[in-house]
Amino acid sequence: MLVAWGVTSGGGGGSRNDGKSGGSDPVESITPGPSGSGPAISQQPGGRDESGENGGSGGSGGSAGSDGGAGASSGNASDGASSDGTSTGGAGTAGSGTGGGSTAGQQVPAGSPLPECKPAAVRLSLRTKVSYGPDDRPKFELIAKNTSSATCKADLGPKSAVLTVTEAGGEDDDPIWSSKDCPAAAGPLFLKVPAGATVIHTVDWNRTLSAPGCATPPAGKAGPGTYLLEAKTPGEAVQRASFVLAKD
Repeated sequence: MLVAWGVTSGGGGGSRNDGKSGGSDPVESITPGPSGSGPAISQQPGGRDESGENGGSGGSGGSAGSDGGAGASSGNASDGASSDGTSTGGAGTAGSGTGGGSTAGQQVPAGSPLPECKPAAVRLSLRTKVSYGPDDRPKFELIAKNTSSATCKADLGPKSAVLTVTEAGGEDDDPIWSSKDCPAAAGPLFLKVPAGATVIHTVDWNRTLSAPGCATPPAGKAGPGTYLLEAKTPGEAVQRASFVLAKD
């Protein structure tokens, strides 16, 4: 019995328990282990959000902020002279004079049923060119903007809206010319100012000097130099601008 057991259990060429040859068995395939119970990983390594092609949201936001800054800083600050070569006075003068449907004022009779504009409803400003040539006649623009919701009439006549010209750096501060000294028409000059609109009244100056009460003015005309222009109207702050009369 011991001899028989040794023969059957020995490795000397006997057949295996599964009936297959020991030297020709194929390698068994390895089966994957059980899958984990946790959720699958859906992001790329590194913790970045790759859902957009432009990178993470922080980079995109930085670009938008940069563009917004450029837009905000693109406007030029006002230095008293607008880009079209004019000298201005008063808050918001350049905007009032160059856009928003500004037109020459329409004159209406003093007895017009339109109510007179209240000082709080109309903003007045002043504009003139920075420099005039030897043969140019300076032009002074009174700009009236109606900020109310009702159309009214504003008196921009020479005695109500008084314009004066003073020589800069002169011996005294007395004006060399004033619109109220000897106007061609002494009465009021009412202009219709529609609600929310802007109108412009232009005054030409022939460079002659003037004296109060139509007295005889000094001889000659204003020579080359720098001059100060002022506009005074009842209930409004004084508006100022400057201009140069160039040499020949």
